[in-house]
Amino acid sequence: MDHLQTEGRLVASANLDELTPLELVRLMNAEDARVIPAVASQAEAIARAITLIAERLEQGGRLIYLGAGTSGRLGVLDATEMPPTFQTPPEMVIGLIAGGPEALTRAVEGAEDHPEAGEQDLRRLYVGSGDVVVGIATSGRTPYVLGGLRYARQVGAFTIGLACNSDAELIPLVDLAIVPVVGPEVLSGSTRLKAGTATKLVLNMLSTGAMVRLGKTYGNLMVDLKATNEKLRWRANRIVREVTGLSREAAAELLQRCQGEVKTALVVHLAGLDVEAARECLRQAKGRVRLALASRRPVAFQPAPQSAPLLLGVDGGGSRTTAILAYKHEDNSWKILGRGVAGSSNLRAVGPAAALTALDTAIREAFAAANLPVQPVHAACFGLAGAGRAAEQRLVREWIDRQKWAVTAEVVEDAMLPLAAGTPEGWGLAVIAGTGSMVVAQDPAGRVTRAGGWGWLLGDEGSGYALARAALQAVVQAVDGWGPATILTDRLLAACGLHQPTELIEYVYGRADRPTLAALAPTVLECAASDAVAQRIVQEGAAALAAMAAAAAARVSLPSAVPLALSGGLFLGSPLYRDRFLHALAERGYQAHPLSRVTDPAVGALRRAARLLTAPRG
Repeated sequence: MDHLQTEGRLVASANLDELTPLELVRLMNAEDARVIPAVASQAEAIARAITLIAERLEQGGRLIYLGAGTSGRLGVLDATEMPPTFQTPPEMVIGLIAGGPEALTRAVEGAEDHPEAGEQDLRRLYVGSGDVVVGIATSGRTPYVLGGLRYARQVGAFTIGLACNSDAELIPLVDLAIVPVVGPEVLSGSTRLKAGTATKLVLNMLSTGAMVRLGKTYGNLMVDLKATNEKLRWRANRIVREVTGLSREAAAELLQRCQGEVKTALVVHLAGLDVEAARECLRQAKGRVRLALASRRPVAFQPAPQSAPLLLGVDGGGSRTTAILAYKHEDNSWKILGRGVAGSSNLRAVGPAAALTALDTAIREAFAAANLPVQPVHAACFGLAGAGRAAEQRLVREWIDRQKWAVTAEVVEDAMLPLAAGTPEGWGLAVIAGTGSMVVAQDPAGRVTRAGGWGWLLGDEGSGYALARAALQAVVQAVDGWGPATILTDRLLAACGLHQPTELIEYVYGRADRPTLAALAPTVLECAASDAVAQRIVQEGAAALAAMAAAAAARVSLPSAVPLALSGGLFLGSPLYRDRFLHALAERGYQAHPLSRVTDPAVGALRRAARLLTAPRG
């Protein structure tokens, strides 16, 4: 080993034991600076390795690190970080260390000296031609690593060797060698120093680069993330806000609709898709957000006949604003020309200026998608959150007139859109259950009434927030001993990232906002399959919604067989909750005929716009 560069003596540190602490720090810092150019010299080899690793992983192969001592620990560390960082399955990136898991925390003498052990460890993993094996040995001669590399190559795996000596013995044994030569260590032979730093830098590049190639990021954000605890919900919310510009509350609502899936949430918002369509778009793009969005870029839509009336339907909510531009056929059907998406246009949540800016952006994007110049449409419907009162509706109508968006237009509350989108003739019941809840009923003559929509302090019965609140109350009652035991205790604490029930006080009153608490509703619904307390909470929530719906239906004398449109994350995401609600509604004398689930309320705005063309003017 005398010839190894990593075992040489560094002249600059010959009197290491005589240096002051400050001198030692400056010396080590100066030597560490040599690591960066050493790694940079291997850029092409590292880049090739990234490409090959990503290709094998995409085909179902694995990345396997093999090392001893510091090298092995660094490999295991890198592999261990992949699932929490990139949501990879644990078997995709694996770290093997000579001596097994025990060697992670203490030296296992002699473990690295047995080449057959490296082969045996790989045999146990059934390594094959689809895998990549990275042998890590700063000396380039560790028997455990060499034995493993020989076997990996025999079975057709792609082999990569990582060493810090230019004449490393592993070089002829591998398909690709990465050799950052860092020279002698400040402490002679202590390769946990510069050599270890170089190894860590290279492994960072290999795994991160491969994951980026696999679509695990969007820009520099870790978007392959599903928010399953408090920390991940915070991170997911921050990522969605940074990409979309949404408020914290709107981002939470969007994530709730997407069951916490960040990638899905981004594609839903940026491409203007419903949740299932976004998932399918991501599947076709192999999980790559940018490719999924590119696939949704406007194609060359068939232009509208010059005489055909243009329609504009706008759904403006707390999470996003969607505008659909279409032209109407003579048979009263329509052809969608383009779609535009922007941030929240909830007048109360973001204020009139921001809301109108979002509306303007979405409409202009719809015209751009249709390859049409911006022009007044013949009829438009704006269904906007926070526009239930005459004052807000007047404000938006004045803006429409100033901007000359439409010859004729209406402004309604966004809750009216599911009714138009999900019922055959625009009358019937629309029941919305997401973070909040609300019911809208309309009879064939056009009489409209509503129930719910009073907000979280006065109402929101049967909503995601209401289910979560009731479940948390059941937990604390069980803890205090005057309520029945429930699996909700452990499941909700885990979902919140907490360990003790007493931590709920600070969490609920200090950290969690309403959308964050509402995001616990899916956990409550899951527990309802096997827990009596959760079953009761779900049943009571569904019954409350049914009572609201029946009351609204009765006020406008709707028939017992009533067209019913369901919307909101709870209904769209939980067949159990839909069934419980429909059963409770039937007990009150109303059957859904027909039943629809509304995933794109903007279509309802488009339908209302089409009806404006035929409505009598007075």
